[in-house]
Amino acid sequence: MVKELIVGDAINELAATRRILDRLPEEHMSWRPHAKSMTLGGLATHLINLLNWQITIFLYLEFDLSTTPLRLKPLESRKDVLEQFDANVIKLEQLLAECDEKSLGEEWILRNGDHIILRQPRAIALRTFGLSHMVHHRAQLGVYYRLLDIPVPGLYGPSADEEGI
Repeated sequence: MVKELIVGDAINELAATRRILDRLPEEHMSWRPHAKSMTLGGLATHLINLLNWQITIFLYLEFDLSTTPLRLKPLESRKDVLEQFDANVIKLEQLLAECDEKSLGEEWILRNGDHIILRQPRAIALRTFGLSHMVHHRAQLGVYYRLLDIPVPGLYGPSADEEGI
């Protein structure tokens, strides 16, 4: 039952993330709403980094932020973002199909050197560190779109831009 829940949740969130990435405006990839904010391209790329980290949850029992350089530099085109996202979704879907209840219950650790940030079963780590984290940054991307007057896709139902569809 845990596997069915986590797989269904992941598939739904990945599809919603793909919908918002599909609207990336190439002409605004270097735009940022505030000096402390990521660029639009950097934020979109961070969603791919989060997908890489979700894959890592299944490949390793531990992820050390201080030694694992799995952060991409900001991508500059919608095509590059979508190609990397789609390729990583395929990898994650394969890992989800291959996992079992036992592996989902195994302890997974997120650390930064000696400092342990998270110590959770894989299923919970995927939900919190992976999917919820992705939802958070996907929502930020929706705000960027709103500020740039780019129609925001519906993610859990129609958006204000899709009413009447």
